[in-house]
Formats: sequence, structure tokens, C-alpha cells
Amino acid sequence: MQDNLSMILIQRIAIIAVIAYVFSQTKAFRLMFKEETTPRENAILILFFSSISIAGTYFGIPVEGAIANVRDTGSIVAGLLCGPLVGGVTGLISGLHRISLGGFTAVACGITTIVGGLLAGYIHTRMKPKTPDWIVGVTTGVGVIQFSMALILVTSDSFAAAWALVSSVDIPMTAANTLGISVFMIIIHNAREYQTRIGALQTHKALRIANAALPYFRQGLNPVSAEKVSATILSMTSAAAVAITNREHALSHVGLGDDHHRAGNALMTSATRACIESGQITLANSPQEIGCSHQGCPLKSAIVVPLFCRDEVTGTLKIYYAREEAMTALDIEFAQGLAHIFSTQLELAGLQQATELAAKAELKALRAQINPHFLFNALNTIVSLCRTNPEEARTLIIELSDFFRRSLKTSRDFVTLREELEHVDSYLTLEKARFGPRLTIIKQIDDDIQNAIIPTFTLQPLVENAVKHGLLAKEQGGTVSITAHRSGNHISVAIADDGQGISRPLLKQVLVTGFGKGAGVGLSNVNERLRNIYGPTHELVIESEEGRGTTVRFTIPASARGVVA
Repeated sequence: MQDNLSMILIQRIAIIAVIAYVFSQTKAFRLMFKEETTPRENAILILFFSSISIAGTYFGIPVEGAIANVRDTGSIVAGLLCGPLVGGVTGLISGLHRISLGGFTAVACGITTIVGGLLAGYIHTRMKPKTPDWIVGVTTGVGVIQFSMALILVTSDSFAAAWALVSSVDIPMTAANTLGISVFMIIIHNAREYQTRIGALQTHKALRIANAALPYFRQGLNPVSAEKVSATILSMTSAAAVAITNREHALSHVGLGDDHHRAGNALMTSATRACIESGQITLANSPQEIGCSHQGCPLKSAIVVPLFCRDEVTGTLKIYYAREEAMTALDIEFAQGLAHIFSTQLELAGLQQATELAAKAELKALRAQINPHFLFNALNTIVSLCRTNPEEARTLIIELSDFFRRSLKTSRDFVTLREELEHVDSYLTLEKARFGPRLTIIKQIDDDIQNAIIPTFTLQPLVENAVKHGLLAKEQGGTVSITAHRSGNHISVAIADDGQGISRPLLKQVLVTGFGKGAGVGLSNVNERLRNIYGPTHELVIESEEGRGTTVRFTIPASARGVVA
């Protein structure tokens, strides 16, 4: 009888093994190996293992008023793999279910199932961070089944009946349950190893892509670097298309849909906008969730991951697929890992650019200090006043001296707003002596922000541009206004002139790094320094209309701190 019983129970174990294999291919399988699980995830695991355990009871064979079964397989595996909470609750549910079925062994078997789940969970806790293997599972299974047999003998009203039952089911149940536990855990272990290998391959792929992208991202996030990186990702993955954006526009789109998803376009999809607004990964499992307004778009699902620079969202990485719900958990992790590496590369590129810009700013500032045109114009103005107005000539000499003295302090990265304005005043005093009544200056500066910290050589280059490029070409001259006030948690600064303005084609170029050939610290340099110090939301904003003038605005955090010697 024992042989027949063993064969039947082993057949039941084969069914459980199939269930274990199917389970190992589901998303729920990955929950068992998370460091922390949510209550909902724990509920999923408890439901699964309770179903296995209860099924083990119904798969059982009636023997002399009892049930020879493989119920304990579910509660023990739950505890060993998922810990005391899942193991204990699974044991409690399936144990109470067994008690409800009745029989002279019901209470003993129910208690054993509960104890088995708790014991396995305790072993899981003691072995952390190592996951129990099949040998530990077999040992635990043998111990729990023998405890069950002993409990049946102790609690039974008829020792003879209990002994007859134990003699016939002990070996088959021990063999079947331990075999079931070992098979289940081996399948899970192999599936986990496979997932680990796939994850390692994905990591290796991400590092290869990151290594290939590094030379491009050294240039920062721009259309050229974005297109090169997108093409690299597309060639090394199964994606249908890859795109990179900044906060307002698509910088690149390579692959399917490039007939309407084009570099330079404003952001087209709601998924991208949602990602930028939330700063969180956005998954789109259907065209509706992607939110592309183009009819017939071939892109069916997407992973949209934010790119960060200095803790601010600076753009997104988008990986598209040609099928709905095509992304796996590994694909999502891959995209997140890649975006994290790219963000780090962009931040490092920003730091490198900031260092280079600081060096260039210092060199350009030193050149600007001895700019022969400015120096000669100032000296000629002073010479012309020496006979007619010696006192004013003396004042201008002092201002010229102050201008050069302040300029020589370029080793300081930050100054107070008051000091920067004093530098501007020295420059404007000299220029006003040249222009006379043709140059009008209006200043509106809040008193409570005079000690705010600002990067050095920020205002003077903007004012100089307003005078030289805005007003110099106008015979009647004009007005330059300088305003600075507190706006919430920021300080808003604006330099405006009513000069000749900037043409639209030129307006698109003035902030491009390296634009212009002047010796001074240009708009692009000021813009890049503000962007790298405070982030992309603090770059220069230029409003201009030909014939009517130009306004340059920027904001800095009111709480920003720099080192002022």
C-alpha cells in the first residue's frame, strides 16, 4: 500500500512542480526576492502559496479516516522563500482549512501546517541575506512531517488507530513532501539564476551603451549628442525607436515614427509631459497612453524615463516598442539604469563645462580689462575733459581705476549684488561720459536684496551688450534700465534697452556657446554659467524686437550661497 500511496503522492507533486514552473515565469515570481514588499505584494504571495497548500490537501488520498497529502509543501516553501509573514499566514489559512474538513487527525495536521510555515519563516530570517537552498528545504520538510506524525500519536483518542495510520503514511508523506519542496525550490532557484543572468546581460549592455555615449554627452545635452546616443541604443536593443528630449523639444528620434516624431518639434506625447512634470518613470502600455496625436503612429508602447542634472529634470529618455505591453520588468530596470548613468554623465559634463567656462570667463574678462577700444575711448574722453572740466576728468580717472580694480578680482566666483552693481556703475560712468545725454540709466533695485549672492561678471556683460549693441548704433542714443527684485523664493533680474533690437535669426544664435568674436564675457558665457550653477530653469531669457529694443531676464534662488572673500 505504501508503494501505491507514494506513487500517487509523487504524481501530485508533479502537478505542483508544473505550477511552480508556471509561477516562475510570472511577474509575481520576482516579488519573492525583493528586499521590501508592500502589503499588496505580500497578499499576492500569500494567495498563491495558500492555493498551493490547499490544493495539496485536495490532492490527498483518504487513508483510514485521515488524508495523506502534500499540503505542507506550500506553507514550508512560502516561509523559506518569503519569510515569516507569508509563511505564517499561508500556514494559518491552509491549516484552518484542513481543520475545517474534520477527521481524527484534523487538529494535529492543521497545527503542523501552521507550525511548518512559521518554522520555515524563522529559518528564512536566520539565513538572511542568503536564500535557503533545497537541502535546507528537505531537512525542514522531514522535521515538520515527523512532528506531524508525533502529534497525531499524542493527540489521538485511539493510539492503535493512530499508529496504524502513521505506519502507513509516514514514509510516503515524508518522501512526497520533501520531494515536492526540493523540486519547487530547485525550479525557483534556477528561474532566479536565469533572471540574474539576464539582468547581468542587461547591465553589461547598459554599460556598453553608456561607454559609447560618454564621448557624445561630454558635449552636454544637445541635438547632436542626443541623436548619436539614440542611434547607439537602437542598434543595441530590440526597441522600435529611441528618443531623447529636453524639457520643451525633442532633441532626437531614431527608428519607427520618425516621419512625424522629429528633432526640433515641441513635445508631442502626453507620456513625455507627464514624466517631466512628475520626475518619475512613465510607462505607456498602449498608443492611448503614449498620447501621440498623429493618426496611424506605429509606436504602441513606451518607457519614458527622466534625465536629471543637479536634481532638476533636464529631459527624458524614451524607448518605444511596436507592440502593446511589450516591456518586461528587465526592460524597465534597463531603461532606469541607463537614464541614471546618462544623468550622471550629463552632470559630470556640466561640471566640466562649468570649469572650462570659469577659465574662459577669467581669460575673456582679463582681455576685456585691456580692451584697447574701451581703454582708448575712456582715455580720450578723460583727456578731452582735462581742460574743460578737470574735476570730472579726475572723477573719471577714479572710476576707470575702480573698473579695472574690480575686474581684476576675477578669481572670486561670487560677489554680492551690491558689488556687481558697483562694477556696473563704474562702467556706465565712463560710457555716460562718452555718450553724454544720449545715454540714460534707470535703476530699480530692492534694498533687501543688495547682499544677495550672484556669480561674478553677470550683470556687467549684459549691460555692456545693451550699450554697445543696443544703443551705440542709434544717433539719438537711448535708455538702459536695470531692475532687480525679490519674487517669492527667487530674485528676478532684468536688463532692458530701447535700442535697435535683435533680428529673429540672430536671436536664435546669441546664446549658443562660442557665438560672437568679441573680447568680453558674452551672453552665451553668462547663460552657460547660470545654467550650470543653478540649473536649466535659470538660464537667460531674451525678448527682443527690431527697432524697439531688447530685454534680458534671469532668476537666481534667493537662498543661493556662494563664497565671497
